[in-house]
Order: sequence, then structure tokens, then C-alpha cells
Amino acid sequence: MSAGSVALVVPADLGVADLYELGIPAAVFGTPQPDLADPWYELRVCAVDNGTRAAPGFTLHSGHGLDDIATAGTVIVPWVPAEVIEQGAPVPPELLSALRDAHEAGARIVALCGGAFALAEAGLLDGRRAVTHWMCTALLAERYPEVRVDDSVLYVDDGDVLTSAGMTASLDLCLHLVRRDLGAHVANQLARRMVVPAHRPGSRSQLIDLSVPATDEQGLAPVLDWARARLDQPLTIEDLARRAAVSPRTFYRRLHAATGTTPLQWLLDERVARAQALLESTDLSVEKVAALSGIGTANNLRHHFLKQVGVSPSDYRQAFARHRR
Repeated sequence: MSAGSVALVVPADLGVADLYELGIPAAVFGTPQPDLADPWYELRVCAVDNGTRAAPGFTLHSGHGLDDIATAGTVIVPWVPAEVIEQGAPVPPELLSALRDAHEAGARIVALCGGAFALAEAGLLDGRRAVTHWMCTALLAERYPEVRVDDSVLYVDDGDVLTSAGMTASLDLCLHLVRRDLGAHVANQLARRMVVPAHRPGSRSQLIDLSVPATDEQGLAPVLDWARARLDQPLTIEDLARRAAVSPRTFYRRLHAATGTTPLQWLLDERVARAQALLESTDLSVEKVAALSGIGTANNLRHHFLKQVGVSPSDYRQAFARHRR
């Protein structure tokens, strides 16, 4: 499965915050990684009017316009102008038309943060579950009642249409796309180079309890590393709490506040990720992969793998066999 082409839409003049939303997909998809996958993605930066965009201290020259998204495998809308969200200003109709045409042609359509408003206006989120920055979810739900807005998650993968919450959740979704396209090994190595967590599942909450000290997750790191080294063994919240020298209730609260997930869900996410890596890098049977990842039986692995990854373990191995290292 090839990486394919990515059209990164620049919908309006840039603000300072927009540079971040633009820079994330540009860094992930626009920087060749020949030792991980060759060819890498083909990135096209596409301005609405095929022109120049300015931000404080920066000028962006785009060599592509909306016509160039028609043949892209993935189209990413990283933001919309603030007045679209705050004042209900119209999304450029030519952008809406281009998004609909690209979707009909089979492109994967992705919105980062406020870009969800463009997808909703184009009708691409009707009847679908979607997310945007938590400060805008209520407004998105009010303005587009056909959209099933979920304000509690980092990103939503609905197959051919994906949306993310703001800022770092955009990076989580971009790495998720790499994981879908090129496999867990490539995505993990890329995340390591970017010095970010290898995998934060979309189900994790974007509403982290800020009353918990920011260092709490770092304080849990030795316990989580200890658990990762023992995923093939039975582990309970009591085991993790004992290792952290706190009560189970305190450990639950600290992990949930620091990561947005529960201890049992964290263990399951880690085990599915371990299974992905084993399927990519070994010829072990599905039964053996299930045992080594701590999921137990092959049937359990198939159930959780289909739910989280979207394909069976056998299909995953076949799709990403050529990326083994």
C-alpha cells in the first residue's frame, strides 16, 4: 500500500495559530523518510485562489490551487478563518465544491481542528460522528444538527472522512493516518523522530483535568514502562497501583487525569499496538501474537483489532508485510 498524495488546503490568509495547524501535516507528510518508506507522501499545498498567503513575519507561496486536490488520495483542511466559526461567515463556495468533488472521486477527506466547519458546510459530516476543538464543539453541533458531534475524543476516524480536536490532537490524527497507510513500525519510528508519543488512540479525551500537576504523567512513566515490558502477563489496576505505591483509586485518577483514559483501556491500547508491531515484524501465528500481546486468544485479538484498527489481523499483516524491517 503506497503512501499516496496529500493535498493540504490553505483556505485563507494565515494567522499565528494557523501556522501550527498548517505545519503539522506539512511536517508529517511533506518531509521524505526514505529509510522508513520509499516513496513517501507527495504533498501539495493548495491555496483557494492558487496565490500567496501572509502571516505575521511570514509569506507562503503556493504552487497549487483547488483543481489540484481532485486527484489527491487525501485532502486535509487544517483550519477555516476565525470569522467562519465566530461570525458564521461563508466558507468559500469553490472550496466546498472542490471538497465534494474530491470525496466523490474517492479521496480521504480530513479536517484538523476548525476545519470540521468546512466539511460540515460541504455536507460531508451529515450523519457522521465528528469532533473539533472542545471550545467549538457546541457551536458545531448547534449549527449543523445533522452532525453527531463528540466533544470527548481526540479524533474520529470514520473511514473516508476524519476529524480531529485542536493543536496536538491534529498531530495524533496525522500519525494515525501514517499508521493506517504504512503500518505501526513506520508510524512509531516517525513519532520517535518527532519526539512525541507513538500512539494516542482517538478515543482518549481532549478534556484533561488541568488541576492535576503537569508532571503527573511523567511521574507515572516508570510504571507504564514496567507494564509495557509485561504486556504478555496478566495485569490489573491493583498491580499497577502497587508498582506506583498508591491506592488503586489514586492510580486510576492520576492516569485518567494525565492521559484521558482508564487503566484497563490503556492496557488494551498498548496490547493492540504490540500486536500490530508483531504482525508487521514476524511470521508468528495470530494465536501466538494474541498470547504475546496479552490479549489472550485469537478470537479476542480479532475482535479488538477489528474494533480499533478496522481490519482483521491477517488482512493487516498482508497489507503491511512489505514494510517489515
